[in-house]
Amino acid sequence: MVRILSDSEVADCIDLGDLLPVVREAFLKQGRGEVERPERPHFPVGAGLAGPDPAGTGLVMPAYLHGATFYATKLVGVHEGNAERGLPTVNAQIALTEAGTGLPAAYLAGTRITNARTGCIGGLAAAELAVDSTTGDASVTLALVGAGTQARWQARAVAAATDLDSVRVYSPSDSKETCAADLREELGVAAEATDSPAEAVEGANVVVTATTATAPVFPGDALEPGTLVVAVGAYTAEMRELDAETFERASRVFADVPEEVAEIGDVLEANVEETDLIPLSEVFEGRAGRMDSEEILVVESVGTAVLDAATAEHVFEEAEAREIGTEVSL
Repeated sequence: MVRILSDSEVADCIDLGDLLPVVREAFLKQGRGEVERPERPHFPVGAGLAGPDPAGTGLVMPAYLHGATFYATKLVGVHEGNAERGLPTVNAQIALTEAGTGLPAAYLAGTRITNARTGCIGGLAAAELAVDSTTGDASVTLALVGAGTQARWQARAVAAATDLDSVRVYSPSDSKETCAADLREELGVAAEATDSPAEAVEGANVVVTATTATAPVFPGDALEPGTLVVAVGAYTAEMRELDAETFERASRVFADVPEEVAEIGDVLEANVEETDLIPLSEVFEGRAGRMDSEEILVVESVGTAVLDAATAEHVFEEAEAREIGTEVSL
């Protein structure tokens, strides 16, 4: 039997407080080489449907954590035009397969899983690297550049991992007002929209960028000493969220997948080499991190299917325990 989980059923099985240690452990296993993570192909899709240009990008992301009961294959579609249709830009489904037998086990709506595990990257980074974490006080003033779904997940995960004090949101559209209002109601913290990215960033000790931009989204000279910058939007050579000055001011740059982060626009335009990127897992191992309260630190994330596999298995086990979902025979 195969268990099918809809998006609402996945939502019933996700608690960020429980998920944060799952994602942390997955990072540790990835850093230790205890995973299988083949290259993820991505390819244009939709050419010929309404003209010669592609409508979006398809991705296939497989992964297995050694010792896990299941391996995961995530199928992703990224369609920028969906925003105009009132549809999510990113859509995903995840298939879980028994590692010991190859039998299908589950098929899960994957968009929320992707959003939650990506949010956890920001939450974990803030807990470990925010300036006040060096004194044991995890109070965070968060700046969000981007006001979409992922920006909200970043705020939720930072709130789950730290003492979130306040949020400032910038987006070039009116969505910033809606995002700020939603976060005030959901998280019970002060949240306001700003008129410029510099205004959002000034005075923040954690800055998260969650956009699909192809040019820097805030000026690096606006960062306060001691700021942690977490960039989760760029994943291709054409995409860029951070300017060169941000990297010039940064004491260290961490990456979830250094060899892939080395190929994105942020890093290429700043002439940062792969050898300059520190695996984020080194922070969780206690071998790297913040050295003093004045350092500016950068975390770059392109996403890794290892986190999808760990999160999907966690969700599936919770669903089984609570008898959530629908079982079908293939």
